[in-house]
Amino acid sequence: MTTSSKSLGDWFKDFEREAFRLETLDDYSQSGGVDAYQAFLAGKPQPEEYKTAGWVRTVSDAVQAGKRIYRVHVLARPLTDYLRFELSWGYIRNMAAGEEFFILDTTSQGNPVPEAPDFWMFDDQTIGAMKYDGEGKYLGVDFISEDKRPEFRRYRDTAMASAVPFPEWWAQYGE
Repeated sequence: MTTSSKSLGDWFKDFEREAFRLETLDDYSQSGGVDAYQAFLAGKPQPEEYKTAGWVRTVSDAVQAGKRIYRVHVLARPLTDYLRFELSWGYIRNMAAGEEFFILDTTSQGNPVPEAPDFWMFDDQTIGAMKYDGEGKYLGVDFISEDKRPEFRRYRDTAMASAVPFPEWWAQYGE
């Protein structure tokens, strides 16, 4: 672990080429969009503030500047309620802003990156390992030292090689 003079939010403004995310959890329900998640569970429409959340602007601004934001989510079916929400509301919303999504479905195959934590990687250099509690609440980020870069690049490359584009996966397994 190391520190960064920048926050995770700063990196979203300052990265130059690409931001990659590996998601490994089935539940992030305490980390943001809690009201939208509750609306989803209740069968209500998406709240306006969810449709226009700050993340949508962050993605849109980055993509319009020629940058790439993409992620792989490691998951298995059947989907948790939270994953149904995240994929059907969040991913669809964020794709419209230009974010790219890939699914590494471990339902009928082993996880090729079982030891990988959730993380963001900016420009193939700066790595922020995400910390969550058992209830899906975000606890912060640890910036990873330079000597760990090859390991995290391997996680990214292996996950991408085993994942399929979200639209393709969703057409087959979406609910």
